[in-house]
Amino acid sequence: MGSISYSDAVNDALERMADLGYERGQGVDLANHGPMGAEALALLGQESEVVRWVGRYRRAMEHHEPPAARFALDPADDSSWRPALGAFRRAGDWERLFVRELAEAHWREVLVRWWPRLLPGLFAGLTHGLIRTAHAVRSLYAAADKPTLLQLVELARGLAYWAARYTELPGHPRLLGPYRLSTAVDVLPRVALDGGLEPGTARNRLDTLAELPGYSESLECLAPEQAPRLLSEMTERFADVYLGHPEVYPVPLIHGVTAPAAVRLVLPHLPHELHEPTLARLWQVQTAFLLAFTVDRRNECTAAWQTEVQDLPPTYELGALAAEHGDEHVIKFTEACLREYALRPNRRYLAAAFAAQRRITPLDAGGGVGGLRPDTP
Repeated sequence: MGSISYSDAVNDALERMADLGYERGQGVDLANHGPMGAEALALLGQESEVVRWVGRYRRAMEHHEPPAARFALDPADDSSWRPALGAFRRAGDWERLFVRELAEAHWREVLVRWWPRLLPGLFAGLTHGLIRTAHAVRSLYAAADKPTLLQLVELARGLAYWAARYTELPGHPRLLGPYRLSTAVDVLPRVALDGGLEPGTARNRLDTLAELPGYSESLECLAPEQAPRLLSEMTERFADVYLGHPEVYPVPLIHGVTAPAAVRLVLPHLPHELHEPTLARLWQVQTAFLLAFTVDRRNECTAAWQTEVQDLPPTYELGALAAEHGDEHVIKFTEACLREYALRPNRRYLAAAFAAQRRITPLDAGGGVGGLRPDTP
């Protein structure tokens, strides 16, 4: 049990990381995971470890300078803000816009106003715009009617990163099909490659998604479903996908779980009419993950994962192990898996979290972010 509260730990972390830019890495543009990792660590009951972890995180990799605000954006004028979507050089302008909006209206009102505007670009930063926004929303909800300025600025930055890295995938997904999630994944073709999946290949596949077999058909193959149930089906199946592909770089497929788990945090604050289009975009993103990062089904839906995690620790130890490991992806993934496991007790969630702790390089061990080479998407 932490010696300080969740809210105190989160606010202290946000203050210690207030100077960090949106991205990091020498010669690469990797998302700043600091605020997300600290908030997830506090949720794991590791509040007393947050300060030490922030220091470890800051030492691990240099962050870029945040883009400066230059030109004001008018939220009431489409011709002002829409051209700035996906323009990272405008991140400072986006942050200033959202800080101003959050000073003038309740954070839920701002969230509801901008969610449908940003939703088509859900893939932004490999879904990190969405995920950072969701972690900020959870901290604000926990604060009830007394959010701090630090928490409001963090929501502004989550939304700003989403807007600045806004990325639309081709096509318009809709929940009109005959398939449940598991069947939709099963019928999606996986395209083999000569020589295997090399660094850079995934990026090329993402650039040509519309040309890949099965992609266009997938956009309308998923049946409508109640949001809580479909989100559980998504996280459960993608925990299995993660376990079934130890040959894939150890970080990207994590987002097949953390993205829908992030959506679960936000949907209660959105009107019901935004739920279905959100789920449709989320399925489009998961389709992109499968097509870009896997070339076959390998060991999906098998018991092969059990040999990798024969010594699976008790559930209550996973949070402490994630804190000790230190990698921000491991921390966020562990928290998401434990939260999803509490809703649908499938041991694949626990096994996936533990497998990530083994596959990803610990924070203090070096070797890049999450064991990835710099040119990995």
